[in-house]
Order: sequence, then C-alpha cells, then structure tokens
Amino acid sequence: MTQQQYIINRKLNILELGEILGNISDACRRLGISRQHFYDIRTAVAEEGIEGLVEKSRQSPRMGNRAAPWIEEALLDYSLEFPTHGQFRAANELKKRGVPISPGGVRSVWLRHSLNVRAMRLKRLEEWAAVNEHVLTESRVEALENKKEDEKVCGEVESAPIPASLSLRIPAI
Repeated sequence: MTQQQYIINRKLNILELGEILGNISDACRRLGISRQHFYDIRTAVAEEGIEGLVEKSRQSPRMGNRAAPWIEEALLDYSLEFPTHGQFRAANELKKRGVPISPGGVRSVWLRHSLNVRAMRLKRLEEWAAVNEHVLTESRVEALENKKEDEKVCGEVESAPIPASLSLRIPAI
C-alpha cells in the first residue's frame, strides 16, 4: 500500500466511524481530529469523490527563473553581432529592439552558455564565422582584429631600468 492509498483509507475510515457511531463529535474525539477536518473530508468526497481525498500540494508551482527561449535566442544573436558589448549595453540595445531583458538576465544567459567574458564571445564569433562562411560586418571584423592585437600585446611589458639611486633598501632584521 502506497502512502497515498494509506491516507485515502484513513480518511474513509474517519467518515465510516462517524456513520457507525451516528455522532460526529464522538467519532472525532475518539480519533483525535477536529470536527472541521471531518467536515472537510466529507465535503471533498461529496464534490470530487475519492479523488478529492488525494493529498494536494499547497505550494504554487515554482517556475524556473529564466528568460524566455525567444529572448535568449535574440540575446545570443546580438552577442554574435556585437561580441564586445557588455551586459548593460546589450540589455539596453535589446530593449530598443523590443526584447525585454535586464542586465542581470543578460549575464545569466551568458553564464549558462559560457559567454560571460568578452574573449569567450569573440571566440564564439570566430567559430561561427569559420563554420558559416558569411561575410562579416565591419563591427565583427574590427572586434576580431582587436582581439588579435590584444593577444599579441598580452605578456609584453615595457619598462625602463630603475636607477640604482632610486632602488629600495630593505633593512636587515
């Protein structure tokens, strides 16, 4: 016997005892339940039958806190078009196009698709361009060229030698 069946049988036994004794107050007292509970069970059986005795969840269904699929698709398309825009600018530009999304929503979608860093969005653009072989717009070409320049510059440090007179002297302890 499942737990649902046990609960239904228990409630049916409550109703049956009330009928056998002919006194609802006495039946409720013996079973340790309130009269209101007895009447609730009786009303549920009268209105819905035995299915009315099934335990119902009182919680409202929790919807996933996600952007709608069409909003997510619009954001991913926008991210291909302008991969260097941040979450605030992307949200504002999408609102102008009639796509309701907040900067936090943009970040959530980007995190879900591993696009939260500009370099990741540029890498996605490179992969997309290699697969689709479309003519890239000026903004896309510029973004990819800037990425290549950033990769070349990264790691190079230009500094002049420090004169001996300015070097720090650390006292011995």
